[in-house]
Amino acid sequence: MKKIDIDDELYQYIASNTQSIGESASTILRRLLNLSDGTNAPVETTTTKTEQETPVVEVQEEIKQELSPQSSTEDTEHAVETVTAPTQVKGNVFNVLNKEELAMQKGVVGRFLFILAALYRTHKTDFANVLEIKGRDRVYFATSKEALLESGSSMNPKNITDTEYWVMTNSNTTRKKMMLHEVALCLGYSADEAEKIRDYL
Repeated sequence: MKKIDIDDELYQYIASNTQSIGESASTILRRLLNLSDGTNAPVETTTTKTEQETPVVEVQEEIKQELSPQSSTEDTEHAVETVTAPTQVKGNVFNVLNKEELAMQKGVVGRFLFILAALYRTHKTDFANVLEIKGRDRVYFATSKEALLESGSSMNPKNITDTEYWVMTNSNTTRKKMMLHEVALCLGYSADEAEKIRDYL
């Protein structure tokens, strides 16, 4: 027997056509392709049987597990990874942030805007989530200067460079760090990564 690599979609198609537990991939494909079942050929007697038999067994085992009502712990862990993958960070702001450029920014507000701009470049499609970050009686982010001014006085709104988003900057450094921490978390970073981003300020 020969070993072949197949993509996930094709594997799922083969597995979905299994008629009995333990049925090999070869048997399924022979049935789908209307080929003889090969029982007349002494396949087991070839000299390459031992070294090439394993892949078929592995596929067969995978099909068994897929049909089995109870999956192994390894399968369960794989399933969890598959489900959680889309929620993980797709980009990494640490690859975008240039520490030298960051150090050249003017004051805390300059660094604050620079970090937010880097986060936007890395997560353009998810950045709208920051609009949900709010204070007790003030809005922190908006898509216009006017929206921020309407939510409170002395907001000192600033545009996040090269974006449609505006942010309140009339807050102390501790509050700005907290805002960066919240932004990082809502973009999918871990708590440790969010702290690192916060500490860039």
